[in-house]
Amino acid sequence: MKRTSPKTAQAQELFSKGMSHHQAGRLAEAERLYRQALTLDPRHSDALHLLGVLAAQSGQPALAVERISQAIALSPDTDAYHCNLGLALAGLGRTDEAEAAYGRALKLHPNSPEALNNLGLLLRDAGRLAEAETRFQTLVSLAPNYPEGFNNLGLTLMDMGRMAQSEQAFQQAIALRQAYPEAHYNLGNLYQSSGLIQPAIACYQNCLLAHPHHGQAHNNLGLLLIESGRFAEAAAHLQRAVQLRPNHAPSHSNLGVALDELGRYDDAVASHRQAIALAPHLPSSHNNLGNSLKLMKRLDEAEASYRRALELDPGSADTLNNLGTALQLQGRIDDAVASYRQAIAAQADFAKAHYNLGVALYEQDDPDAAIQSYERALSCKPDYAEARSNMAMLQLGQSRWKEGWSNYECRWETPDGRKGYRHFPQPQWRGEAAVGKSLLIHGEQGFGDSLQFCRYASVAAQQGLKVTLAVQKPLVRLLKCLPGIEAVVDLGGPLPETDLHCPMLSLPLALLQALEIDTPDIPTPHPYLAPDQAEAERWKQRLGQAPGVKIGLVWAGNARLHLPNAAAIDRRRSLAPDLLEPLLKVPGCRFFSLQKDGPAAPDHFPLEDLMAEIGDFADTAALISQLDLVISVDTAVAHLAAAIGKPVWLLDRHDPCWRWLRNREDSPWYPRLRLFRQSAPGDWPGVIDRIGKALQDSIGA
Repeated sequence: MKRTSPKTAQAQELFSKGMSHHQAGRLAEAERLYRQALTLDPRHSDALHLLGVLAAQSGQPALAVERISQAIALSPDTDAYHCNLGLALAGLGRTDEAEAAYGRALKLHPNSPEALNNLGLLLRDAGRLAEAETRFQTLVSLAPNYPEGFNNLGLTLMDMGRMAQSEQAFQQAIALRQAYPEAHYNLGNLYQSSGLIQPAIACYQNCLLAHPHHGQAHNNLGLLLIESGRFAEAAAHLQRAVQLRPNHAPSHSNLGVALDELGRYDDAVASHRQAIALAPHLPSSHNNLGNSLKLMKRLDEAEASYRRALELDPGSADTLNNLGTALQLQGRIDDAVASYRQAIAAQADFAKAHYNLGVALYEQDDPDAAIQSYERALSCKPDYAEARSNMAMLQLGQSRWKEGWSNYECRWETPDGRKGYRHFPQPQWRGEAAVGKSLLIHGEQGFGDSLQFCRYASVAAQQGLKVTLAVQKPLVRLLKCLPGIEAVVDLGGPLPETDLHCPMLSLPLALLQALEIDTPDIPTPHPYLAPDQAEAERWKQRLGQAPGVKIGLVWAGNARLHLPNAAAIDRRRSLAPDLLEPLLKVPGCRFFSLQKDGPAAPDHFPLEDLMAEIGDFADTAALISQLDLVISVDTAVAHLAAAIGKPVWLLDRHDPCWRWLRNREDSPWYPRLRLFRQSAPGDWPGVIDRIGKALQDSIGA
């Protein structure tokens, strides 16, 4: 029997202690002990081998190859040595040699899970997916309790596009080891790529439970939380991602996206700039910086950021689309259209670019082309509510009533619509026979919409329904004059029990079904609203008998700053009051302000302002009833005046609301309303000039 020398025994003892430190992650102490073991026993192959493994773990693959090769020279039949040599060679990019090393390991130990796993990974990295799958299938067959094998099989199957089988493999890996962060992470990636947002979120959360310091999981979870509208949570995870990986540029930029959604634009810009400092040639960071600057209305800087992103990635459809929006906000509509078309050329199925092109084409006064763009957006994304809603309004603007009203039902699925949606447990009335049933018609959107469409409440009552009308409180007193209505109540207060409900702008579609006719030919009287006669008489006395045509003026609508799209429209429909000065010089007129809120008229204007005495729309109606004419931008007062039968001259923007149609100066909704539309975007002086001449002609006649 061969005796072990004291030095060899001591070397083995040092080696064993080194392994304990190695397994505990104390690499420097492990290396010191391995070296001491080799000093006592230079032929200690295990010590040489693990020094090689330490070198690989320390990012020194060449040194690892050298040391492990020395170990193999001393003990050529140890399969683990060949397996780890393969890892080190793979780290140097010496793929063929690594494959050969794994082959030698498997020849020595055909069922080695580590060798099969490492060879499969090597083949997967080389793009030899079918061979990699074969190795992993062999591995999980030979070692059904080896979770790494199922995890890596799942990755390979995902690369091959076999998502269902990939999902099963990841789930099997997790079943074998519940706290397996990489398997949860990979399954999250699979769900994310398949558009399964909530399951992906759950997977990333499980990954982080097992491994709280997984920076990429924090990053990916943050992105999905942004997509789910959970912006504060997203920002928290992305903050953690950048703490864990401060040099990871995409995490900084993704954090900026979350901060944008929280309205923290300065912080967002700082995050994007940090990303660019870390990776100046990453186009997505420049694109995201442009988005932040655009939100801050720093449009020139936003444009510059987008153009820098395009220098780095000229074919980026997303950036071309974003550039288009910045150009459109600058009023450069032709340039915006060109940018959207480039985005579509780069990605034909880019629904957002088709949608934005539709918006821009409408601003170019081409509604037919705009509708075609919305149709293309919907062909790419059939549930694109904003595209369908915009298309509906253009169809209504072309008197395509049935199509328009039907498509307009999707308005509740748009971001703005969801904010105003009110859930009712009762079914919505859609025009079916319901004699004797109670129907709650509830207002939506602005005062003007309620004033325009309340006329149809009486028509619904004529179908045998017991109608209650719920509207904004300032309208309640006025709308009680509608015939056939059981009650008019405050929309913001307690609502009565009802059998059916109907949003007010769904009434036309319901009545189309009930009456089998087309709007606006639904029979309604004109005028359909009336002021209180006693209040009207009081205003008659209040205004007196002074000579002159009495004219009410309105120059601004409700800014609706809480709804970005509506706010943008208001900026186009309203005008600065000083632009009205030429009208005030027309002789033979008395001008009254009907402007309740918004910018005040200049002090020197000869305007009589009685609006401090106005409490609601019933008061406004009584005052207007004593005027001869109302000149107004597209706002609720114009609807009110027209609804009580007063002549209204409407100052209309170049891209009008659908209800005013196109290529006409009258309105099918109001017999005494006359349209004065901008000939070009922003051309209010031209409109004022035409109204001034019409006013002079009217007074002269």
